[in-house]
Amino acid sequence: MVQSKRSLLVDRPAKTLRELALEKMREAIIDLSFKPGERLVERDLCVELGVSRTVVREVLRHLESEGLVVTLGNRGPIVARTSAAEAAQIYEIRGALEAIAARACAEASDKTFVADLETALAAIHSGYETPDWPKVLAATTEFYRILFEAAGKEIAWGIVNSITARINHLRSMTIKTPGRDAAGPTEMTRIVEAIRAGDGEAAHAAALAHVRSAAAIAGALFADQPEAETAKPAKGR
Repeated sequence: MVQSKRSLLVDRPAKTLRELALEKMREAIIDLSFKPGERLVERDLCVELGVSRTVVREVLRHLESEGLVVTLGNRGPIVARTSAAEAAQIYEIRGALEAIAARACAEASDKTFVADLETALAAIHSGYETPDWPKVLAATTEFYRILFEAAGKEIAWGIVNSITARINHLRSMTIKTPGRDAAGPTEMTRIVEAIRAGDGEAAHAAALAHVRSAAAIAGALFADQPEAETAKPAKGR
């Protein structure tokens, strides 16, 4: 008789306290509740989050790995500042990879995923109307997840996803600028229309134009801001 293989599945709650605290802190930084350059005092965060100092330290280390927090000498952890040069690099990466994915989607024979792109786009519209900024950010991330998955560009999505927190930090600023509630979704609609039409060049151009439009807005926002401070490793790490 063949013995059945033992399950290795580990039972666990849907989310741990650390994961919940991480989500709250990430959201607070992305929506600018914590401003760039603001000190993150462990004692205060323990009270605000209702968790132990151990959890707070783990959360801060994770956010540092995402580029949202930096440790500067004796000041301890602070909310990272993004310089205009860093923002430009992020948009350059986005533009190149998203344009490639859009072209691949347009050239795909199976276009069933277009309905999913339209659903995400409708959620973006809905988020702007409220306005519900976290909804806009979440729906935009979902739009691009679908785009890269449909394009079969898993490695490219992995690269983009690794800097999603920093991308959303920039988006949290650009989506609130006047007229972006109309221009942003319109630009994304052009991407979807080109994909549906099977026009790879138009999809590539539309995706690139959308990113360049956002980059121009970010560039203007960062123009008068000081350069980002350089992170220094904390003692004992």
